[in-house]
Amino acid sequence: MKKVIFLLLVVFCFSQLNAQQFLTPSAVFSGKEPAYITLKDGTEIKGTIKLKRKKAQIESVTVDDGVKKQTLKADKIAYMYLMPSGFDKLAKSAEFLTNAKKWNNEKLNNDLLDQGYVYFENSDVKIKKKTYTMMMQVLNPTFSKGIIVFNDPFAKETASLGVAGIKVVGGDAKSYYVKKAGDPVAYVLTMKDYKKEFPLFWKGCDAVISQFPTVKWTELPKHIVAYTEECAK
Repeated sequence: MKKVIFLLLVVFCFSQLNAQQFLTPSAVFSGKEPAYITLKDGTEIKGTIKLKRKKAQIESVTVDDGVKKQTLKADKIAYMYLMPSGFDKLAKSAEFLTNAKKWNNEKLNNDLLDQGYVYFENSDVKIKKKTYTMMMQVLNPTFSKGIIVFNDPFAKETASLGVAGIKVVGGDAKSYYVKKAGDPVAYVLTMKDYKKEFPLFWKGCDAVISQFPTVKWTELPKHIVAYTEECAK
């Protein structure tokens, strides 16, 4: 128990120093804690879940609400909140608390995020020349009003620093899927192309361009925060 508390404090301290950061993606989710699922037709379901994946993407969700068990195809789900397993649950709660007060997103259930839940949203995603419909993990739920950043499960990472086997700083993904408000699809944004794409990506938002004359991939969360505060409609 003391080790868990120590690790949580370490994560919390580093997240305070790096408050304007994306959440760390989660890969394993609890089969005991309830999930909260909203279908595209507005139906709300609460129950324990089991995920079926294909090529790292969620293909379907089997949910047991205590009365019946049903399997939902991912393309029928609008959005959902899943509880990560183990220590990741505590880490998510600490990460959320560093951002929640300043960049509260009214459309999300902040009580669930406060508990450590991970938010997934259904989106069309452009991969190379094809468009797919996928359940995507949102990495900036508290400042996603203008631009949503989705996890790229295949992204490579920069170097990271760990404590007791837990990554606490660094390890930034080299690519994300992003979608601006009003855009029909999300598309990949990569570290290697970001400097070149910076003027076009932030065109029309002088707040970002003027505040960050030097383009750094690691400051992408700060760019999005500035856009959210100054330019998002």
